[in-house]
Amino acid sequence: MTAQHPDRVLPAAVLWDMDGTIIDTEPIWQRSQVELTARYGAEWTHEDGLSLVGSGLERSGEILRDKGVDMEVEEIVQWMTDYVMEHLLAGELPWRPGARELVEELHDRGVPTALVTMSRRKMARVAAEAFGARGFRVVVAGDDVDRPKPYPDAYLAAAAQLGVEPTACVAIEDSATGVAAAVASGAVTVAVEHIVPLSEIDGGDVHLTTLQGVDVDRLAELTGPALTARAAAVAR
Repeated sequence: MTAQHPDRVLPAAVLWDMDGTIIDTEPIWQRSQVELTARYGAEWTHEDGLSLVGSGLERSGEILRDKGVDMEVEEIVQWMTDYVMEHLLAGELPWRPGARELVEELHDRGVPTALVTMSRRKMARVAAEAFGARGFRVVVAGDDVDRPKPYPDAYLAAAAQLGVEPTACVAIEDSATGVAAAVASGAVTVAVEHIVPLSEIDGGDVHLTTLQGVDVDRLAELTGPALTARAAAVAR
């Protein structure tokens, strides 16, 4: 880590969730669930959709199947993934406020970034490729790990591929499941509330309602104390 200011410690890397944090895909995922359950006459509520935010796709497939979707879990996962990709590729990506700007500024400041998502790799590439050369050095997708969030596997894999310690990283998440995964990895965790409330969840070092206006210096100011504490704990 490089100290630029007593309160501004740059992380060794920033690990980003994708759905709901960088691009606003959650409403599209939820529409896919509504359309798929309707095809089979299955009951599906808005609350059912909210319960899946941040979950691994296999878990979503299992729940949809239990609700009455007469397809194999992998078929459900592929159907929903194709649905969301089709809608993303049909127009401009629905960027979350401030997210794209922060990813690009981190690149310009020499801070490596990774995309850590439970979506399939083919979909993660849609977001990753939109950044071009100013994007992510590493992509870890749901089909790259054995255990989904809230397990820390994807975050640990991203840090390992970047060659940095997880405790020297900042992770940015928008769901309780994702925050739990990031916290379990040891990363300093920024929870950015979006679809589901995060004000009452356990864990997370920084809680925000938006990334709008959060530049690299502000991110370093917000997370610097926790990064410094992690480094001191490792040194002991």
